[in-house]
Amino acid sequence: MTAAQGVLLRPITMGLLLQSLFLLLLLLLGSCLHTAAAFPKGCYPSEEEGLKTFRCSNAQLTEVPRDIPNDTNKLYLDFNQIPFLPRDAFQDLPLLLELDLSHNAITRIETGAFQGLAEHLHSLDLSSNRLVSVSKDAFSNLKAKVNLSNNPWLCDCRLQELIRAVELVADSSGGIVCDSSTQEEHVGKAFLQVIADTDFCNVYKKTTDIAMLVTMFGWFAMVISYLVYYVRQNQEDARRHLEYLKSLPSKQRRSEESSTISTVV
Repeated sequence: MTAAQGVLLRPITMGLLLQSLFLLLLLLLGSCLHTAAAFPKGCYPSEEEGLKTFRCSNAQLTEVPRDIPNDTNKLYLDFNQIPFLPRDAFQDLPLLLELDLSHNAITRIETGAFQGLAEHLHSLDLSSNRLVSVSKDAFSNLKAKVNLSNNPWLCDCRLQELIRAVELVADSSGGIVCDSSTQEEHVGKAFLQVIADTDFCNVYKKTTDIAMLVTMFGWFAMVISYLVYYVRQNQEDARRHLEYLKSLPSKQRRSEESSTISTVV
């Protein structure tokens, strides 16, 4: 190649290079815009202390958002209006370490809502919601420390089983207060203080046993009453029949009696 040809090709090569860089920038920008558009309004990814974080705090959400990056380590859904957690709500987040659901309107948690989080999740905040009663099965196999404070709890056997099934965040137990209770005198008291003196599940078992005994006694009384009625009714029918036989002429009475005896035999 001559020097003249090299001089001519240089501008062409530079032009192609610049065009390639421009197209690459457009692709990157388009990808970023698409990713940002996929996130719900008020949600954004970030990195905190080397952990991939996804924040949706105070984003006016009414459900757990989709399209959360599946490599998220910390997820903040606090200060929203989420009413319940469906089954498999977080199944696509296998690396999640912290989940903040505080200050929502959660009243119900379906069994399996935290399925897939058992291995890594170590912090779950459900404080300041509207939880009244939750099955312990909703937290099955979960090893995370859980904050259940500031909810309108019904203090009963179900809550007692739940508290025994999870590990509470330190110093959060005092915030689990009886908003209602199967025993009126417990209302307004910290639940752990109440169960120090009361075993709700044992009381429930005794109540159930008594109810079963009462039911069985009721059926037994009905059977006895029926048997007594049946015997008395037969006795009355027999008495009436004997009186009828006595009122018949002697020959007809003997015939009726023999007929009755043969029938009995």
